[in-house]
Amino acid sequence: MSYHKPVLLKESVEALAIKSDGVYVDVTFGGGGHSKEILSQLGEEGRLFAFDQDPDAHENDLQDDRFKLIPQNFRYIERFLRFYGVRKVDGILGDFGVSSHQFDQAERGFSTRFDSRLDMRMDQKSEVSAAHIINHYSQEDIANILFQYGELRNGRAMAKVIVDSREKNKIETSFQLKEILISFLPKAKAHKILAQIFQALRIEVNQELEVLKEFLIQIPNLLKEEGRLSVISYHSLEDRLVKRFIQKGKFEGEPEKDFYGNFSVPLQKVGGLVLPTKEEVKMNNRARSAKLRIAKLKS
Repeated sequence: MSYHKPVLLKESVEALAIKSDGVYVDVTFGGGGHSKEILSQLGEEGRLFAFDQDPDAHENDLQDDRFKLIPQNFRYIERFLRFYGVRKVDGILGDFGVSSHQFDQAERGFSTRFDSRLDMRMDQKSEVSAAHIINHYSQEDIANILFQYGELRNGRAMAKVIVDSREKNKIETSFQLKEILISFLPKAKAHKILAQIFQALRIEVNQELEVLKEFLIQIPNLLKEEGRLSVISYHSLEDRLVKRFIQKGKFEGEPEKDFYGNFSVPLQKVGGLVLPTKEEVKMNNRARSAKLRIAKLKS
């Protein structure tokens, strides 16, 4: 099954400072690109666990005794690692966002290119789809989703149009939604605004920011001393959460203080923000918005 070429592959795996006998986790397996690279640097004693809740990704499972693919959301990372007898790991890698494979599957409803049903569920067993949100959420909730997750200033006006329209006919496809919101889509900015609308719905459907927060909070308990975290984000909402957690150990407010009044932050930034090269962006358009941040557990 064709998946995207991994973004910042070399940089994100190098950030893990891999030990041949170490234990590592790839929390966003997808097409297996990052996992293959990690395995290529592990010795016989090394181990790699990967997470992916999307059944499509499991067709890419790797036949390697050192590897285990766990069919779960990575928000449950600590629970499932413990199930397999692992309490501490040497490094964790995450490549967030939607894969090219998911965008290219019309029936999944992630892309603005296709007239497909409004789905957007990464976990096909989930009950909440984009269509459910559009047809059943309150006008206020839809407005908040569009404003907070899509960073759309006119989200309130869009929400009113959506609610008025659904009273006449159920909104089930991407092109229906596009037609309803056509007055908010000036030709020069239509693609960008549509992408923001779809991003907002996708984040709500998959609870992406809550999942990311739950994941990050578990990191200090999971990493060995000097263990590494390597994460790639694709939009500012995710990147902001990662940056704040590395800097402050929390998502809002100031860091906790220890008994002596010193700031107590579990992670330490490693290097600066890593962006893809112009050459990588030219070869892989998906890389254009990628940001890699690296941290390690303080000793």
